Amino acid sequence: MPRTAAALISEAKEFIPGGVNSATRNFGAPYAFRDSQGAYLTDYDGRRYVDYHAAFGAILLGHSDERVTAAVTQSLNGLDLVGLGVSELEVEVARMVAKLIPSVEKSVTTMSGTEATMQAVRLARGVTGRKYLLKFQGCFHGWGDAVARNVASPADRIGTVDPLSTGILEDALGSTLVADFNDLDSVRALYERYPDQIAAIILEPVPHNVGALLPDQSFLEGLREITKAEGSILIFDEVITGFRHAPGGYQELCGITPDLTSYGKSMGNGFAVAGLGGRADLMDNFSSAGGGVMLAGTFNGGPVSMAAAIATMTVASDPEVGMHEYTGRLGARMRDGLRDITTELGIAAHVTGLGSVFICYFMDREPKSYNDLLENNDVAYATFHRRMTDRGFVMYPMTLKRNHISLAHTEADIDLTLEAAREVLQEMKSEGIFA
Repeated sequence: MPRTAAALISEAKEFIPGGVNSATRNFGAPYAFRDSQGAYLTDYDGRRYVDYHAAFGAILLGHSDERVTAAVTQSLNGLDLVGLGVSELEVEVARMVAKLIPSVEKSVTTMSGTEATMQAVRLARGVTGRKYLLKFQGCFHGWGDAVARNVASPADRIGTVDPLSTGILEDALGSTLVADFNDLDSVRALYERYPDQIAAIILEPVPHNVGALLPDQSFLEGLREITKAEGSILIFDEVITGFRHAPGGYQELCGITPDLTSYGKSMGNGFAVAGLGGRADLMDNFSSAGGGVMLAGTFNGGPVSMAAAIATMTVASDPEVGMHEYTGRLGARMRDGLRDITTELGIAAHVTGLGSVFICYFMDREPKSYNDLLENNDVAYATFHRRMTDRGFVMYPMTLKRNHISLAHTEADIDLTLEAAREVLQEMKSEGIFA
């Protein structure tokens, strides 16, 4: 008898805490997938889904993209992990990143975005000799101790230390300051309170971990001016925005060049690869170049990861493929369709996003900061995503989580999704969920 999703999950719970290797994978009952191709997932019960979760955005070209698979297969037939020296693949990745991302002169590779942001924070503190890091309420930068606070905070925790986990020392949390996104005055106030003590400002230029808070251009320009004037380092965390919105990330679109950039997520189209890059004078402070900031990682620059990254970046930056134009067009089609539906049904909603990302907040105005998002109807948001998934369109059923379109999606996928969305929203309205 074929294995079912429920049976596999039951077995997993015997050997894995909670049955999953990341808490955010435990998102419903029961989901266990056996196949992924293009824009689609198939579970162990044989049901097929259109995937907008995309492994939290890691899938850029589509699942099991032939170009990436071929590059990885070729690498497996040659050099495997050596752990000494450097490979041609590593050099090519560094060359491509420097060509694509405006802020990058030199770079290092890691296995995850969390590691990349941890390296960025340590490097900034090591170079400046300063204690404090400044982040923004609502921005997520991985699970490292220095940044694991004040993301999707409840209203009563805003303005306080709101850790993402137990087990983090108070000193680590207290050495990170929190300002409000799109609010330069809140940033200036912290610089006045901690003069000559702030090593760096780190931010998602588009805070996608709470959906899509779109930045004011003047806000990003102001951060660049403040950090230059105060001798701090400006870090763009482009783990999500990098490669997805443009070959050079959001900094290519906004024209603001940070000092350091962390990136990853979609860099290898599902393979584990990320990195940190920036000004050469900063990057040369790593111990690999004789500096005092430790750089280590057995799997950094592994051939499989490098092959996947090269293939993904090549496709994403190829003007003949036109990936960003195509996915942006589908994204606009989805956003316009959702706006039409919510307007027609008289549902208070703000549909937003950027390029291939779409979000339907259930609130009656555009959010500019995390505080604004407290007005979102969280129950409606999660219910909408849950019911869409139940109909075969995978959307993560947790409030404020975004949805992604890949190169493998089609206009037909978008139109079928909108048909289902109309049914779901009509059903929810009739049940009084939006009252």
